[in-house]
Amino acid sequence: MAIRTVGIISKPRKAELQQIVPSLLGWLAERGIQAYLDRETADSLDSSSKASLPAEVIDRSELSGKCDLIIVLGGDGTLLSAARNVHSSNIPILAVNLGALGFLTAVTTQELYSTLELILNEKHQIDIRKVLQVQVICSGVSSSTYHALNDVVLNKAAISRISDFETYVDGVLVSVFKADGLIISTPTGSTAYSMAAGGPIVYPTVEAFIITPICPHTLTNRPLVVPDSARIEVAVKTETESVFLTVDGQVGLSLHNDDRIVCNLSKSWISLVRPPHKEFFEVLRSKLKWGER
Repeated sequence: MAIRTVGIISKPRKAELQQIVPSLLGWLAERGIQAYLDRETADSLDSSSKASLPAEVIDRSELSGKCDLIIVLGGDGTLLSAARNVHSSNIPILAVNLGALGFLTAVTTQELYSTLELILNEKHQIDIRKVLQVQVICSGVSSSTYHALNDVVLNKAAISRISDFETYVDGVLVSVFKADGLIISTPTGSTAYSMAAGGPIVYPTVEAFIITPICPHTLTNRPLVVPDSARIEVAVKTETESVFLTVDGQVGLSLHNDDRIVCNLSKSWISLVRPPHKEFFEVLRSKLKWGER
């Protein structure tokens, strides 16, 4: 597909944006590509630079309706935020790492223009990443629905108490996890909070979800991998304290006793641009320092 319009999303107030964004916009303009900046990115630039930029400034929510490609400048958190806005449109996303770790934003700033050349010449790869849909049911009534590229996390709100998480897969009781929390993640999210809590690393194209208890009070409780065709339901059992639900570390709300979440595979997905040399295991070796002493 020919790239005629590009949207740019960034982590606000990053010092690098003062150099990266004007140069990037100039590069795109030289190739006849219309650029759009989200307002947060534009507001991060000096007023003198902003006035002469060859780009239109629009709300982030409007980018998916105007762009053939989204460039994200930041870390994994910035990408997760961007994914919430474009997940229903399946626009390819080029994620450029301005952060520290960056499992998802694996392209460096030094690789930005060479990767863009590959995209314009249609020599890039696209990784399709599955998305988790979570429905929140409070007092027996569906209250809201969210989408997660990485994970859905239930965490205790109180410092000193554990909570019970009554967990079902396709209507069959798995366990009542007594734990500090519970993580339901996609394969993409297996290298995020789930990994930190002792969960497995899952190859991104595996059709699975991972259920990982956080500091379980039973030593035999272990992370569980289930098919992504499964319906995962978790009922919160806590008489005194609320439990906090977080979606991709970005959106959250409090749940109370007998509130439930229902997780399914979303009908939408995220398309991530990957240079041909950026294989999953190469990223793991680089980020996790595998093979080093």
